[in-house]
Amino acid sequence: MGLRNFFDNMSPNFQKGGKYEKYYAVFEMIETFCYTPRTVTTVAPHARDYIDTKRIMTYVVLSTIPALLFGLYNTGLQANLALDSLNMNELSGIRGWLLSLLGYDYDVSSYLGNMLLGLTYWLPIYITTLLIGGIAEVVFALVRGHEVTEGFLVTSMLFSLTMPATIPLWQVALGISFGVILGKEVFGGQGKNFMNPALVGRSFLYFAYPAQISGNSVWVGVDGFSGATALNLGATGGVEMIEKAGISLQDAFIGTIPGSIGESSTLAILIGLSFLLFTRIANYRMVFGCVVGMIVTTMLLNYIGSETNPMFSVPWYWHFVIGGYAFGLVFMVTEPVSGAATNKGRWIYGMLIGFMVIIIRVVNPAFPEGMMLAILFGNIFAPLIDYFVVQANYKRRVKRDV
Repeated sequence: MGLRNFFDNMSPNFQKGGKYEKYYAVFEMIETFCYTPRTVTTVAPHARDYIDTKRIMTYVVLSTIPALLFGLYNTGLQANLALDSLNMNELSGIRGWLLSLLGYDYDVSSYLGNMLLGLTYWLPIYITTLLIGGIAEVVFALVRGHEVTEGFLVTSMLFSLTMPATIPLWQVALGISFGVILGKEVFGGQGKNFMNPALVGRSFLYFAYPAQISGNSVWVGVDGFSGATALNLGATGGVEMIEKAGISLQDAFIGTIPGSIGESSTLAILIGLSFLLFTRIANYRMVFGCVVGMIVTTMLLNYIGSETNPMFSVPWYWHFVIGGYAFGLVFMVTEPVSGAATNKGRWIYGMLIGFMVIIIRVVNPAFPEGMMLAILFGNIFAPLIDYFVVQANYKRRVKRDV
């Protein structure tokens, strides 16, 4: 109650004509993070709905918690397994020093221990993302005079979960800056971006610093350890190579395999999807359209086959559980701002992404992870898809009324 009174008493100082008017955007950001915004519609008609931007963003962040928690566990698990394989007893550097202060014993069988170790990899990435990206958001808000919304909380969470454990923090800062500024703010800010900011930032890092964002040595946070991801193994020798490396379909589905921090567990990601569908934050048309597009394209390429490209033989259910497909499907394909807005357009949009991810993964085996580029490709075509859907509806109604 005291905090609410504080905001009420301080609000006039930040309103137009107040002595802190130029800092209104920052004040509004802090207030709306703690409470529902005080601004309401003043003229009819009034749209009555319990969903607002704050609630949507909060629900999306909540839906990432299963992927985050399992990602922390798996990141620590992979690091401990790597230490065992290299006959090492502890990590070196600042991380090893901090863990020694906490009395960490590098026990592979300890769930809480694995999560603590994973937290030491993810937390610096997330803090850097919040700090640098938040500064960029606030600067643009102050210059332009618009408010800072909760949308950045979603962007920061998704961006951090798509990072490998070994990513240098200065590259994290560059990536989130690029995503926020050139992926969103230059187009007007929240609700006006035509591409997903988190994906824009990650794609920038992929093409600018491929050695630190891809390859066999970036997924496990132990110096000297190299282990290929399931997608890289599939590009080399198909499902046989994946299984030969000791990765089963169950392992890939549960997520106990090397990969980005939050992308490895399809099971945890689907728990988040069920929450988004139940709360109607995610549109089911985009989700099922993307799954249909992926399955149909994969089965077609399975039927065509190839003697030189083993990815042609990888079945659709393997594509579903490896790489970033499930994460992109649930948290990025469903983003309403950069996706299609019409119902028919959402089906087309989802199927286009499902088609493109398999084409990129299979036809171009040098770039096995295609979900990121497929979604950005879909973002670019989303306005065009909606345009043709609206025009088709218009022509049909004109023809019907003539």
